[in-house]
Amino acid sequence: MAVTIKDIAAIANVSRGTVDRALNNRAGVNPDVAKNILKIASDLGYRPNKAGKALAARKKSTVIGMALPSINNPFFTDVISGAMRAGQEFADYGIKVIIKEYKGFSVQRQLEAMEALEREGVNAVCIVPIDDDLIRAKIDELYDKNIPVIALNSDLPDSRRVCFVGNDYEKSGRTAAGMFGLITGGVANVLIVTGSIKMLGHNQRIHGFGQLIKEKYPGITIADVIACDDDDETAHKNVFEVLTKNPTIDSMYITAGAQTGAVRAVRESGRGKSFPIICFDDTKTNKELLKNGEVRAIICQEAYRQGYEPIKILFEMLINARKPKNEHIYTDIVIKIPENTD
Repeated sequence: MAVTIKDIAAIANVSRGTVDRALNNRAGVNPDVAKNILKIASDLGYRPNKAGKALAARKKSTVIGMALPSINNPFFTDVISGAMRAGQEFADYGIKVIIKEYKGFSVQRQLEAMEALEREGVNAVCIVPIDDDLIRAKIDELYDKNIPVIALNSDLPDSRRVCFVGNDYEKSGRTAAGMFGLITGGVANVLIVTGSIKMLGHNQRIHGFGQLIKEKYPGITIADVIACDDDDETAHKNVFEVLTKNPTIDSMYITAGAQTGAVRAVRESGRGKSFPIICFDDTKTNKELLKNGEVRAIICQEAYRQGYEPIKILFEMLINARKPKNEHIYTDIVIKIPENTD
């Protein structure tokens, strides 16, 4: 026979209302009492009545907001698709997903997007956090207001975010270095093009790359590191300028977006397809660059899953009072070359 709230209440010697509040992480329950209730529920194998929850949820929507730097950044197309798919799957439980889009890695724009979501009454938030104290403070403020925040695509571990869903950036950086070792025979002078020094994930990809070449490929050197804010025009301008000034650069590692602009600069600088380039993400434009030989390999990170998983996790938290089992939910690292790309 299924365990009920009434059963738990009898064992805990509290009212059914108290049990309901504890199981759904609502205010008004003594922390020790709530802890005892959750332990009893776990020991008894309690499972919420999903049909009943769905009927109750329809009476009041639970709104999950996403703030994404997705304007002019094709990587986030699949992230948004994953998030909207999850929203559709959980719609019967009253889940609604709203997305605020902005461009680049501006702290002010990210704060404005988060504040706009808060004004719309969201119950939880997903963001690609910029590594800045103002963003940490905002995440902590939302936590204090009982609005959980999940970091996706890039992490901010010293904030009160619930968990991180995304790439293991150190490992993906080491993967890129290993690919360079194979492609170049362990001898190269690499230009690194990153998105923003304010993004922890981008920095971790650089660090992982640097660590592996130090350990394994002493013949690979890093000529320069430049940022482009994931903007094609900025990447084109900055890359072309560096390549013109430094003719010894013979390869390029792109840690984030704006691959089209960076590759165009390589082409216009007079370097040909013998100039190895490795970048991230299986966007339509990247796959075209891969097929025509201007990019040697792309390292993918399951963008769709990075949109879907945070919504699923927050659904379990908000509707079923289940916290994620792990603090870090890493997506797979997938290497694509022309021979395995559609």
